[in-house]
Amino acid sequence: MEKNFFAHETSVIDEGCQIGDGTKIWHFSHIMTNCRIGKNCNIGQNVVVSPEVILGDKVKVQNNVSIYTGVICEDDVFLGPSMVFTNITNPRSAIIRKDKYETTLVKKGASIGANATIVCGNTIGEYSFIGAGTVVTKDVKPYALVVGNPGRQIGWMSEYGHKLEFNKDGIAECPEGKEKYLLKNNTVEKINI
Repeated sequence: MEKNFFAHETSVIDEGCQIGDGTKIWHFSHIMTNCRIGKNCNIGQNVVVSPEVILGDKVKVQNNVSIYTGVICEDDVFLGPSMVFTNITNPRSAIIRKDKYETTLVKKGASIGANATIVCGNTIGEYSFIGAGTVVTKDVKPYALVVGNPGRQIGWMSEYGHKLEFNKDGIAECPEGKEKYLLKNNTVEKINI
């Protein structure tokens, strides 16, 4: 079978992985057994992708990221340098809990900043933006801007990654993409006006 992705000679790809066309896997990264990685992804240097992780299309994983079993990233997700996921809420070295891995879902278009930690069992909403160094301990709403330890929401972001400023009618326009958003009942949705 022809390989339609790039893997640097120092990377390790275990058996049973599915890797989409156009994906690039860089120096010293380890893709463990039974992972599914979509098309046109970029896996940076020194990344570990644990068994059975699922990455959608066009996911960008920066250097030194750890993606543990139980993580699912939908399309267009950005994982910043040295960010990390967990998969057990109460780890102990002497106790094996592989049957208790929790699922963490990162929805389409979400960005997670450098050195952030995502505690397992949470959902990171569509196009949300997690600031550098943030520790996420609960679900994140779509389009939310979350920072700090523990992470707290301080605003809303557009699909283009711009902070949204809402007028008195609860409408905001992204300066780059010109799409519009409605803030209602502490929820944001993209609208056509």
